[in-house]
Amino acid sequence: MKFDATVLSTSTAIAALLAVSATPSDARVTRFEVSSTQPAFDGQAFGEAGPYERIEGVAYFAIDPASDRAARIVDIDKAPVNADGEVAFSAEVVILRPTGEGSGTLFYEIPNRGRNLSFPLLNLSAGSDVFTAEDPGDGFMMAEGHTLVWGGWQPGLDEALLSIDLPVLEDVTGPSREEFIFDDTEGVSTGTLSYPAADMDPSQATLTVRPTPDAPRETPEGLSFRYIDERTIEITRPEGQDAGAIFEFVYPATEAIPAGLAFVATSDLVSFLRGNPGHDAEAPLEGIERTIGMGISQSGRFLRDLVYQGFNADEGGERVFDGAMPHIAGSRKTFTNYRFAQPGRYSRQHEDHDFPGDQFPFTYAEATDPLTGETDSILAACQASGTCPMVMHSDTSTEFWQARASLVSTTVEGEPLEMPDEVRLYFLAGAPHFNGWGGTPGESEVCVYPSNPVSAAPTMRALVVAMEDWLRDGTAPPESVYPGLEPDTLVAPDALELPRIDGTVPQPVPNILRVMDHSTTPPTAGEAYPVRVPPVDADGIPQGGVKEPSIAAPLGTYWGWNLRAEGYGAGDLCSLTGSYVAFPDSEGAEDGRRPVGARYNGPEGYREAVRSAAEGLVDDGLMRAEDVDVVIDAAPDFPGGAR
Repeated sequence: MKFDATVLSTSTAIAALLAVSATPSDARVTRFEVSSTQPAFDGQAFGEAGPYERIEGVAYFAIDPASDRAARIVDIDKAPVNADGEVAFSAEVVILRPTGEGSGTLFYEIPNRGRNLSFPLLNLSAGSDVFTAEDPGDGFMMAEGHTLVWGGWQPGLDEALLSIDLPVLEDVTGPSREEFIFDDTEGVSTGTLSYPAADMDPSQATLTVRPTPDAPRETPEGLSFRYIDERTIEITRPEGQDAGAIFEFVYPATEAIPAGLAFVATSDLVSFLRGNPGHDAEAPLEGIERTIGMGISQSGRFLRDLVYQGFNADEGGERVFDGAMPHIAGSRKTFTNYRFAQPGRYSRQHEDHDFPGDQFPFTYAEATDPLTGETDSILAACQASGTCPMVMHSDTSTEFWQARASLVSTTVEGEPLEMPDEVRLYFLAGAPHFNGWGGTPGESEVCVYPSNPVSAAPTMRALVVAMEDWLRDGTAPPESVYPGLEPDTLVAPDALELPRIDGTVPQPVPNILRVMDHSTTPPTAGEAYPVRVPPVDADGIPQGGVKEPSIAAPLGTYWGWNLRAEGYGAGDLCSLTGSYVAFPDSEGAEDGRRPVGARYNGPEGYREAVRSAAEGLVDDGLMRAEDVDVVIDAAPDFPGGAR
């Protein structure tokens, strides 16, 4: 998003430049420019929190490239400096603050590709491909009284997305790698490069194709490319190539940026807004007593990476996030603090399989990797500085298949790990990677099965409340519910006993992880880590976790994985959609699952089963009592019967 700094509201007292005297530190917010302050949600009030006010602005940062903190940032020594010898950069910020009685909690969502995903997940609002906080949904987060904040961290995004502005590293060139999967049968396709080409001589770049990530890279007859401009190539594809083929392009790139400054920006912005000392500007907030950071998918990986790389401590050694909620991150981190970083990339079985961001350590407990000999944990740096947050890590079934989530709860050898006291793990069994509220199964030419429509919203809302209670008065949250923490709660993928569906027994294979040497381009693959998955019941539904009511009282089989269809990389996992396969209407050899009519006493019996499942989650602290009727109202229609 590009904020117009000439548009100022009546709140000019906190407006354009909020600069005050402060003792300069090596990394800090130097000023905060408010571009707009206005009523949010058309003045709608939310209980004691009252109406909300929306502040849009830009935070400006500076860091001494010779400081200890800057030493963690790749290529910071090559960044241009200002007259004070500091590296300067800025990030867009959106704040929603209550005008009435606030909770004292700053809830900071790390944007996912510049978007707000917390509203679709927690407020049951509509999602969007751009950044928006216009639709309050049912107002859950505002009714809690939290101050809500988003700050840009990913560079190079569209203007409609929340972004960060980082300096370009002049005279830095080197190899950059792209992957393109077109999932169509066009003969000629175009691909956009993450960085401009330093040399558009085609002989300086290579283009290969392969059907799957583990197949040899090839340059068959009919494969060619040409530069359209320094950021765009045109690929001519060989005849008869699979629609899901992987095209890999390695080329000399320029205009690298110190992308790791995204960690500094996030850390320093939260430090500034919560009132930690050491900044040069006056924060537009007051009364902040605690901070919760949430990251969803990409930004969940970023949150884990921020903690791992030591940025939950600000320049003065103060804690940044008191609570951290990485959601659907699995065992991964991000491709952020690298030269020619691409933080939008993340490993799946078929797509972006071997890009950086998913190497050891995987978990919050100290562990030793037998494949590399390293001993480490996600919390090692914050434990050393005394700045660890309380952690609620939540994953769905998708993460066990695409993000090696078994490595979060077990050693590499598969032995249970004991989590630190400040960590809770929650597994949303049978749920897909991410859905907003009110979804329905969808068909795709690329995937074999209909998509899984379930949203984890009910449990995630309860966990936000539990995190607030944990931080505010020490009330213990629900105990971890996650396979692997106890013996024999995970199995090898080939040991799954999946039911027969449509005459066949599916045979999914998870996204395998290898020790990767990223000093070469492409990287060099080493030994593979064992990946384990939750066992399933007779319907194929995963066990050992929290089941949303529609999964606990199912009308079909819910999986976190789907399969690519014939002609689209057949047999590989189909991205993140998950699967939903309705139960059969009657007994038959083609389907080994019981028919739906044999499970419930009609529509009323089904809805009573949904209610019972919801009330069980309330008893366990994994759903709010206020959401029981919300869940029942949104339950799927019973086949052939009235709601």
